Amino acid sequence: MSKLFTPLPIRGVTLRNRLAVSPMCQYQAVDGFAADYHLIHYGRFALGGFGLVMVEATGVSPEGRITHGDLGLWNDEQVDGLARIAASIQQHGAVPGIQLGHAGPKASLLRPWDGNSPVLETPKFADEIRWPTFGASPVPAAEGWDAPTALDDAGIAKVRADFASAARRALTAGFDVVEIHAAHGFLLNAFLSPLTNTRTDSYGGSLENRMRLPLEIARDLRAIWPDDKPLFVRISAVDGSHEGWTIEDSVTFAKALKEIGVDVIDNSSGGFGVFHYPTGYGFQVPFAARVREGAGIKTMAVGLIVDAQQAEAVVANGEADIVALGHAALNNPNFAFHAEQTLGAADPAAPFANWPTQMGWWLDHRAGRLAALGPVRVQVPVQAPAPVREAA
Repeated sequence: MSKLFTPLPIRGVTLRNRLAVSPMCQYQAVDGFAADYHLIHYGRFALGGFGLVMVEATGVSPEGRITHGDLGLWNDEQVDGLARIAASIQQHGAVPGIQLGHAGPKASLLRPWDGNSPVLETPKFADEIRWPTFGASPVPAAEGWDAPTALDDAGIAKVRADFASAARRALTAGFDVVEIHAAHGFLLNAFLSPLTNTRTDSYGGSLENRMRLPLEIARDLRAIWPDDKPLFVRISAVDGSHEGWTIEDSVTFAKALKEIGVDVIDNSSGGFGVFHYPTGYGFQVPFAARVREGAGIKTMAVGLIVDAQQAEAVVANGEADIVALGHAALNNPNFAFHAEQTLGAADPAAPFANWPTQMGWWLDHRAGRLAALGPVRVQVPVQAPAPVREAA
């Protein structure tokens, strides 16, 4: 029996399998509003058999966006577009989730394919002016970037209120899972990391103080999010620099989040421009395993997981409870259904029975015809001989 295709109940929600789609920014929103692109983009993963489909990082405030193309949930008018997406995901058998975030010192950027750098006044982006950026401390996100403004007490209170308001709107939109983005050098990660948090007040210095704001936000959202719905937190399990946040810090943080009522830790890494750890296929899986064992909490593993057997091993070996795919899902939105077949979890007599009926009926019919025909025999056309030129 495939462990990857064992249903996973979390509170009152059950994932049909352990495969999730990672939140991946698409930068296709206008003023934070979801478009038809997003409806099609996320719907295809639900149609492709994933258990959980996580909508990309969604700004809790205008200044919390990474780029002008980010989704947002800072006003009520943005709810309807996301509600269509959540309903579509749910209609096709997957659990709809949404990641809420604040980019902090990495806000006000150009889209990645346009440079992934702070928005500049150029002819191409004349209408995309910069907005002020905020951080734990005035530490630039990268060399040559402006230093963000360190949040004061009023700014911290606003961030907490913005996350809470966005969570209420996510609930109204019909999402079953909400994830707090505390990774990749964005605002909450900037508070956690000693590389970017040089504060001397109650939000800086010790590990306890650096964890304070993310824990306050987790507590706020757990009070808002219904008891029967799961709460996830995405972390950078390590900063990348050995002088920064460590895996032991992540275990401590995960224990505190578990006490608050967080259900799953989504383990990524990095975000500060350096990475001193080994990389390769599944390189972040050991982080998920360490947090799962050390904190006694469910984890989600990500990072260069590219095929069915690899994903199966992560769950079967007890390294994580959920496997999240990013690029692999973009490359193959039907990854989950193909993995089900590869791992023998599908009915051999009707290998497409679990696909949406509108597709599965045709594909099972086709499979029967192909079985009757046998292997494909490719006939190589015989090349005609070149004409012989007569001697003059």
